[in-house]
Amino acid sequence: MPAVPPAVKPAARPWPPRLREAARRGRPTALAWALVMAYVSVFVLAMVHTSYDTWGALLVAPALMAIGTPILARVAANNPERGVFKLLIVAMGAKLACAFPRYLMAFVLYGGAADAKMYDQKGSDLAQYLTTADLLGGLHYDLGMKVAGTGFVIIVTGVVYAITGPTLVGGFLVFSWLGFWGLLFFWRALQIAFPEADSRRYAKLVFFLPSLLFWPSSIGKDAWMMFCLGLTTYGVARLLDRRFGAFVCIALGSLGTAMVRPHVTVLAGAGLTVAYVLRKRPQQVSALGPLRTVLTVAVLGVGVMLMLQQVSTFFGTSGTGGDAVNQVLSETSRRTSQGSSVINASTAEDPAPAFSLNPARLPVSVISVLFRPFPFEASNIQNLIQSVECFALLVMFVRAWPQLARIPKLFVQRSYVAFTVVYTLLFCWAFSTINNMGILSRERVQVLPLVLVLLAIPRPAGAGRVPRRRRPPVWRVQPGQWGGGPGPEPPVAVGAPDPYRTQGGSTT
Repeated sequence: MPAVPPAVKPAARPWPPRLREAARRGRPTALAWALVMAYVSVFVLAMVHTSYDTWGALLVAPALMAIGTPILARVAANNPERGVFKLLIVAMGAKLACAFPRYLMAFVLYGGAADAKMYDQKGSDLAQYLTTADLLGGLHYDLGMKVAGTGFVIIVTGVVYAITGPTLVGGFLVFSWLGFWGLLFFWRALQIAFPEADSRRYAKLVFFLPSLLFWPSSIGKDAWMMFCLGLTTYGVARLLDRRFGAFVCIALGSLGTAMVRPHVTVLAGAGLTVAYVLRKRPQQVSALGPLRTVLTVAVLGVGVMLMLQQVSTFFGTSGTGGDAVNQVLSETSRRTSQGSSVINASTAEDPAPAFSLNPARLPVSVISVLFRPFPFEASNIQNLIQSVECFALLVMFVRAWPQLARIPKLFVQRSYVAFTVVYTLLFCWAFSTINNMGILSRERVQVLPLVLVLLAIPRPAGAGRVPRRRRPPVWRVQPGQWGGGPGPEPPVAVGAPDPYRTQGGSTT
């Protein structure tokens, strides 16, 4: 009996174009709805099993994204490069996401032995007072300490908690969000005052460098300083480019840094003064131009002197001369010579070694502040991870030597580069007294955004990579040998080997 052939299924009819287009558009919508439902489920479970201290972050995070997205859209619309909005959104999301490992490090790895715990407790008390007190009748609240320094961060934390409610993880998110806007100010400053720089490379470095993502992402001074330093630098860029609103940004940013770390404000003021003196003059100068320049330099000088007085009061020293500076730096060296990550431990005979003001030690200070710890100096897993980043940064600087060789010329031609170099050198000189690797890694984020400007310097003209010359082929198939039609013989360069000879020397 003959075999019956199997029945052939008819081919499936293709979908109409309208249905295919609807299905294609419906996939992102379905994915969005799935993410929303998952987020709502996590939110409900968190409300049931945790306190507002934790699940409040699920309210704060989308609110911060909703506030930041239209601002970033406007920034990207005024930027000529492609894909800027996507890059900025990813950068903001990554910065907010780093608040969670920063929280785990402070309250799981270190068991709450962090400054953020104190800021959270005192900020919650202040927020409760602000929400219940009669603000029109005046504020009468005792911080138990002076306002400058730690007291000011407590005030900022209390104001944040008065808006969001006392949520610890949410507070981490808000401070991390502030740190992101500081990085955005640094990026915009580069575009304004140094337009020929590699802006895209700088954006990838400043937004995604692990130290800048991780450390300024907790309740504390680091995130606040990142925001205010970025605002100050943005004002400096506008001033050097003669744009409106420069002095407002500089004043607000400098006030914010002076209330927490006035010595950093002095470093930024010194860099600004040098950069303003070197600023390129316009071709058409008015009669009041020189007088305006002299008055501006005088105002900047007076501001730096006032900041020096604030530094003296902040550290409790007398005067502002070299002896006072030596006293402050030596005390910093003594206070940071503790813990398991000490670089140079002080002895009992010399508990607070005097700090040398010799400028010959400046290269060593730059290496120590920017590129330590080295891998062989790591004493724990945290230092080892930090040493990997420092080594990668050192390799990038070595490879960027052609660009770095242009710094002396750009120092005069581009005053923003002068501001960057002066601030970086002074910062490395002042912070080289820190003897603890953990503290140094955290403090270093105050200079890294400006250090990365040097890696964005464009290559000199004609210094691109020379394309590698391809050697002529040693063996080539004769035209038409393997079924190809006859064709014109390719031209042979003068001095090139015969294309119809094999490696052994015989013809094909």
